[in-house]
Amino acid sequence: MTVKEEAELAIPPASTYFMVEEKEPEESHTLSVVVDNEPGVLARVIGLFTARGYNIDQLTVSEVQHAAAVSRITIVTSGTPHIMEQIRAQLRRLVPVHSVADLTLEGDPIERELALVKVKGEGEARVEALRIADAFRARVVDAQASSFVFEITGKTRKVDQFIQLMKPLGLMEVVRTGIAAISRGPEAMKI
Repeated sequence: MTVKEEAELAIPPASTYFMVEEKEPEESHTLSVVVDNEPGVLARVIGLFTARGYNIDQLTVSEVQHAAAVSRITIVTSGTPHIMEQIRAQLRRLVPVHSVADLTLEGDPIERELALVKVKGEGEARVEALRIADAFRARVVDAQASSFVFEITGKTRKVDQFIQLMKPLGLMEVVRTGIAAISRGPEAMKI
């Protein structure tokens, strides 16, 4: 063994001197949050995300019990398991929040999204747009001489694929609702 080889063996690896930080992978989660239906509640929930630098990928809000003045906020967000636990805990601490459920952790939730897709089309492009819409079970909700508005409902991936196929055919505009989600099984979310 040469002197150089002996010297290389004597030098410990860099990980001995430096802490190598391993990052946990980020996961997408669908959260369902039942809140009082009153002014400012949505702003408080969104403020919790903003103040801590968490991103909201999708957000859907609707009243679910008029008599009880209760709304349900469905939030799609992503983060490490540790961050997701922090988000759930911080949401539970907000005063107008009745309950928080991580539908992703509870099991395969039923998730649907609605989109309205406006496509300009004449001639062969028009026929192709109608053919694709039929394959995706999209409904024509408005038809003009040179354009269509399609309504499509399904998983986000399905809506994304439909939009991608419409781009070369004259996609003009897209409006999406965000996810509506519910857990499977006989149990209802606590209110």
